[in-house]
Amino acid sequence: MRYVVIDLETTGNSPAKSGKIIEIGMVVIENEEIKETKTTLLNPNQSIPPFISHLTGIHNEEVKDAPLFIDEAEAITRILQDSYIIAHNANFDVGFLNMELTSNGYPELKNQVLDTVELSRILFPSISSYKLNHLADYFELHHDDPHRALSDAYVTAKLFFKLKEKLDHLPYETLYKLKNLEDKLQSDLATILDNRLEELAFQEHPDDQIKHYQGLAFRMSEKETKTQSPIDLSFGEYLDDIYNKPGALSKAFSSYEPREGQRQMSETIYDAFSAKKHAFIEAGTGTGKSLAYLLPAVYQAVNHKERLIISTYTTQLQSQLLEEEIPLLRKIIHSPFKVALMKGKNHYLNLEKFLYELDYGSKDNYDFVLTKAILLVWITETETGDIDEIQLPAGGYIFFQKVSADVEKTMNPKSPWFHHSYYQLARRRAQKANIVITNHALLCTDMFNDYAFLPSYQKVIIDEAHHFEETASHHYGLKLDYIQMQFTCNYLGTADEDKQFSAVLKASNVKKREELADRWNAAMKEAKYDIDELFHLIERFVMAQQKSDKATSDLGRVQYRIKTDTYQQDAWQLAQDLAARLRLHFQKQLDVLMQLINDYALENDDEKQFLENIGQMQDVLEKYMEDLKVMFQEQNEVELIKWAEVDLKGRHHSVFLYSEPSNMAPILAEDFFSQKESVIFTSATLTMGSSFKFIKERLGVAEKDLLTEQIASPFQYDKQVQLLVPTDFPDIKYGNIDDFVYAVCEAILSLAEVTSGRMLVLFTSYDMLKKANDLLKEMMTDQQYVIIAQGVTSGSRSRLKKNFQSYDQAILLGTSSFWEGVDIPGEDLSALVMARLPFQPPNHPVFEAKSHQMKEAGRNPFMDLSLPQAVIKFKQGFGRLIRSSEDRGIVFICDGRIKTAKYGKYFLESIPTVPVHYETTRHLMNTAENWFHQ
Repeated sequence: MRYVVIDLETTGNSPAKSGKIIEIGMVVIENEEIKETKTTLLNPNQSIPPFISHLTGIHNEEVKDAPLFIDEAEAITRILQDSYIIAHNANFDVGFLNMELTSNGYPELKNQVLDTVELSRILFPSISSYKLNHLADYFELHHDDPHRALSDAYVTAKLFFKLKEKLDHLPYETLYKLKNLEDKLQSDLATILDNRLEELAFQEHPDDQIKHYQGLAFRMSEKETKTQSPIDLSFGEYLDDIYNKPGALSKAFSSYEPREGQRQMSETIYDAFSAKKHAFIEAGTGTGKSLAYLLPAVYQAVNHKERLIISTYTTQLQSQLLEEEIPLLRKIIHSPFKVALMKGKNHYLNLEKFLYELDYGSKDNYDFVLTKAILLVWITETETGDIDEIQLPAGGYIFFQKVSADVEKTMNPKSPWFHHSYYQLARRRAQKANIVITNHALLCTDMFNDYAFLPSYQKVIIDEAHHFEETASHHYGLKLDYIQMQFTCNYLGTADEDKQFSAVLKASNVKKREELADRWNAAMKEAKYDIDELFHLIERFVMAQQKSDKATSDLGRVQYRIKTDTYQQDAWQLAQDLAARLRLHFQKQLDVLMQLINDYALENDDEKQFLENIGQMQDVLEKYMEDLKVMFQEQNEVELIKWAEVDLKGRHHSVFLYSEPSNMAPILAEDFFSQKESVIFTSATLTMGSSFKFIKERLGVAEKDLLTEQIASPFQYDKQVQLLVPTDFPDIKYGNIDDFVYAVCEAILSLAEVTSGRMLVLFTSYDMLKKANDLLKEMMTDQQYVIIAQGVTSGSRSRLKKNFQSYDQAILLGTSSFWEGVDIPGEDLSALVMARLPFQPPNHPVFEAKSHQMKEAGRNPFMDLSLPQAVIKFKQGFGRLIRSSEDRGIVFICDGRIKTAKYGKYFLESIPTVPVHYETTRHLMNTAENWFHQ
């Protein structure tokens, strides 16, 4: 086969908007070898925009004597004749080329096309980015001149060889299933797949770990570790052998230096285990707390033959534990031990459901088809079936809901699919493990469901523990929203649509099928109408209540707390009536499903699939009925905080309803602490003023059962950080918000001159962030900094962070979730700006409710709730800057209260001792310049 790889440099992103080609690079491949290259500069007959010149290095003077496109069109089409066209993002390159050809009187290209972005996504689904330069780094492909056409085309050709090699190593069944999807993909793979299938027709796949079942090829193995034996040392000797010099760690790392705090933490945890006590351990950044808690966990588990749970909040920390810390432990501990990762069902692929969707599911949606192709390849590689291993397109996560293990209501152990279930495999691994790593969400789900999800345990270490109360509250509470409810209704469908209900109705053999279809359709029509009415009513109600002093979430949604007096208002009583009607419609649908089950002929071969599908529908409808009851009735067994949020940026009816307990302490005391022998909480931020009082009260841990320990960071903060506080900022409390934001933006840009951007700016309100974003873009004359703003720039938190790190001079603006859990080590981050001290807005629904509760109990909500929360969040924000002993940076706090208010000392005392400069902004910038460049 003959392939021609093309790449274009253009004056803009769209030929329809006067974009023109300024360079074309072409690489010819024949017999799996590069045979020829060609590159041509083209005169676009228009000026090249400065940012394009900056990106490509192509300037107007270089193209003024170059040929026009029409002069080269014949030569270009001749090279492309009888060839596959390969391009990285082929729609762009082929589309641009066709527009130029047709506008110059040439016919459109009809070549078969291969898109290396699409193929990379399918064949290498675990890569984090599919930009050409990232793929070049990943595959170690030499890239002479990024953003020049020939260099990009040459690297794309080398990438194609890697993709073709991967395709040629896939099993027959995988290629056969891919062939069935090929017509909906952008790449024309049919001939390539046919040729390869013909070659493989009578060959066995060489990998014996690949299983072949019902036309599906997938990897699944249960690795057995060596037989375990106790660690034949006392705990002190065990730590000596690891921490002391010379010891296991100094043999593993030539530059190893013992950290006193790390050993201290290990000893405290083992003391808590031995005494069957709970513990709070605050360990400063750089302590090495992961290793510090893993060492006593392994010793306890192996020597006492018991299982320990380690729970984290972020998947990032789970990955670090599994990919870095556990392999290190296996090197330094000579006794074998077993570790397993356990997540909720919704993280694991269900192969039976996936096969059903491959064979019978819709092929209309491109994201769904692309996701199926990605999953087909991934299951030949994954040993876990955990979807977090790979990147899916946006719509792919919607498809994954249909094929995740979450759809398993129960799984019959006699079913052949039981032994091909990734979720069941994860459960078996967890059951045999000494250490099970999980997340706070599953830990709380397990706790509030009579410990039915995780294997039994008595000791647990909770890392990132400052999130635990919030996670527990969310899991005990609920969320209802319009979009999800309508999505569910559309997913269930009517009897006339090719959806869930239609499938179970067709599979049944009941006599009154038409009558049941009519009953279901009528109930569904009424339900969809009343969902629309209910959320529209709540939206109008919230906006009417919140005409002034609107509470907003960190994403800018308007918030309203549903209080006792809310239930007396006519509009809310109407909402209660609508909710009651909705529950009635759902009950009618449940009645139809129950009749289908009762009348179903049990000898039918499809009974299992039928009952599973109906069970899934029943679960969804019953949950909605229960949630509507809790949200709209005034009294509940546990005192709940309820509130509504309206997203003004979203489409009509972007309305969300929430509830969570007003006090988790008694619930956790009864359901968790009294049930477990030893719960260890650890984080870099658990105290205020060296006291654990706040966190102890919020979680409900009895003093008599508790050990506490504070371990200082080993970093030299006094040499690594300068903290700057301006004396001349406008006072925001007198309504000078616009002046204050202007001063913040001036300081940001002045400080950015010192640090070359590389700055994270933390806000406490989305409105202020948005104002600052708009103002910064106005104030920059030459757009020297890339501004990336949470909630304005599209993308997840991790995507925004990656974008920030990919630019040389960038400023990242973030609200609530950016105050923690964002690691940007080294020179990527040199300055941290805090616009305001992170006090929760007093009208935030949860804070308002808890504050009112405290007042009624005769307590001081500011000292007992507001200040501790703000101090802990401040510590988290401060911790974003210094992530290693080599990091240096500036913290600029725009809020003078840290020096002028009586409570300011609590903030400064909560962080390591650093030089604090309290001067005019001009003086501070001179200080920053002198220190940063010394």
